[in-house]
Amino acid sequence: MSVSLRSASTDDLSHITTIYRDSVLNGTASYEITPPTEEEMAARFQAIREKGYPYIVAEDEAGAFLGYAYASSFRTRPAYRWMVEDSIYLAPQARGRGVGRLLLDTLVESCQTLGFRQMIAVIGGAHPASVAVHRAAGFTEAGLLKGTGYKHGRWLDTMLMQKALGDGNGSDPDPAVYPGTLFGG
Repeated sequence: MSVSLRSASTDDLSHITTIYRDSVLNGTASYEITPPTEEEMAARFQAIREKGYPYIVAEDEAGAFLGYAYASSFRTRPAYRWMVEDSIYLAPQARGRGVGRLLLDTLVESCQTLGFRQMIAVIGGAHPASVAVHRAAGFTEAGLLKGTGYKHGRWLDTMLMQKALGDGNGSDPDPAVYPGTLFGG
């Protein structure tokens, strides 16, 4: 399967909403119980893009929407501005075909280029495929939180994984450039 990546646009919101809806209803990647509306997804999209975080989509050679990935703040306190959290959601037909890894690698590269120093994955349900794709991309386990969510009639654990970007914590960041300017500098 040939896959192409590009920046997401508001024209993609119906596809993004459909994929996320499936994940909410059938998966454990999100701990939401009720799928958000397209209007809510548009507000979330806008909030992420306004901060300058990358948001990308994957399509096959026929233009079919395969999935999307984005980075966003891990926490909103200013000292966390050098760390991003990744999110990846795939259409059912794209799972297990390398699309998630391609999205993740591109997202990591984009965040590193922007100047972020750490990326964290918060993996709902400690989903084995998501843990594996993050491990293959160089993430290491940072912790397992037991019984953090209750969904689909069972308790779910959350796996935290982390990857240093660029110099990581090996040098001081420049607060005068993005992402140093996030949250007012």
